[in-house]
Amino acid sequence: MSAEERHAAISLAALFALRMLGLFLILPVFAVHAPAFRGGDDLTLVGIALGAFGFTQAFFHIPYGIAADRYGRKRVIVFGLLLFAAGSFVAAAAHDIRLVIVGRAIQGAGAISAAVMALAADLTRPEQRTKTMAVIGASIGLVFAVALVVAPALYRGIGMAGIFVLIGVLAFAGVWVVLKAVPPEPAEHVAAALNRASFGAVLRNVELLRLNVGILVLHAVQMAMFVVVPRLLVERAGIAVVDHWKVYLPVVLGSFLLMLPPLLAAERGGRARPLFLGSIGLLVAVQLGLTWWATTLGIIAALLLGFFVAFNLLEAVVPALVTRVAPAEVKGTALGVYNTTQAFGVFLGSVLGGWLAKHFGPDSVFAVSGVLAAGWAIVAAGMKAPPVVAHSVSARAAS
Repeated sequence: MSAEERHAAISLAALFALRMLGLFLILPVFAVHAPAFRGGDDLTLVGIALGAFGFTQAFFHIPYGIAADRYGRKRVIVFGLLLFAAGSFVAAAAHDIRLVIVGRAIQGAGAISAAVMALAADLTRPEQRTKTMAVIGASIGLVFAVALVVAPALYRGIGMAGIFVLIGVLAFAGVWVVLKAVPPEPAEHVAAALNRASFGAVLRNVELLRLNVGILVLHAVQMAMFVVVPRLLVERAGIAVVDHWKVYLPVVLGSFLLMLPPLLAAERGGRARPLFLGSIGLLVAVQLGLTWWATTLGIIAALLLGFFVAFNLLEAVVPALVTRVAPAEVKGTALGVYNTTQAFGVFLGSVLGGWLAKHFGPDSVFAVSGVLAAGWAIVAAGMKAPPVVAHSVSARAAS
């Protein structure tokens, strides 16, 4: 990667990290705190509260992606971060689970992921795109580990309302990063948007459809798992919530060490497709293992390690493939569709996980997640990896 590409990757990773840290801080503690809200003893409402963020994102990602193509990436990103902060403060004031749902829905209306990924694609060459997405993905995984460590301590010190206020403050920090740290966006996408391909052509692109189905499943599985995993660690492993970080931290950090060799090997050897399909297979295997064998701390930790290896690999590979498949003039729009399906996966997984856990127990959550992941494997089997077109950012800017 060139110095300019490293600057872009690191600054955009910092932006993503600030926003995702806010989202992840509630995952380890919300399900346990939920009964303190009026109506919070209903697991279905708890799942909706977790997933409301994804529900509204599913409606706003495509408009944000189109707006990013027309009006510029940074304007859209700043607007979305301010809306995300507003939703955080609404949730902080809530005493009823339903108002939390409203706040989470407003947070989701700040749907900036498509604009951020489009900007990352603007600032990097296609052959460096997977590395860029891996840097962003690594930052997400790192802040997930940080959130798992600090969330219980924050919860004990400032409570759930304080965590939501902190999430809003982190969004304001993200605005500063956009305006002061992220490199200037190229102007070419604005002109290209005037001659963009039809929106229907993006929706009909078979390879993009495969990737969109995949990201929906991946995030549905993640959110469904974390409706039940915190309670699983309490009930089956006997670990108090404040000590869950002792499981999560080594698991997440270990997953980074395990994911890097296959990712780098696939990058050098042009074996993205086997890595992609193998990661989906690992996701299926983990869900089946959690269904049948998640009875002790050691087994649960090993299966969580496998999950995060698969998750981190797929989070790096899938968006990079989207930016290579999508026509250059509609990258923002294509990423809007991609992030819409991702957000709907967050909502679907949260609600489905809560409903299954309430009516059929935690093992049913993993079983259904395994079926979803197996369906993704079938859809992905026919994927054709796009060729990498080598050209430099500087050459593109000069053209």
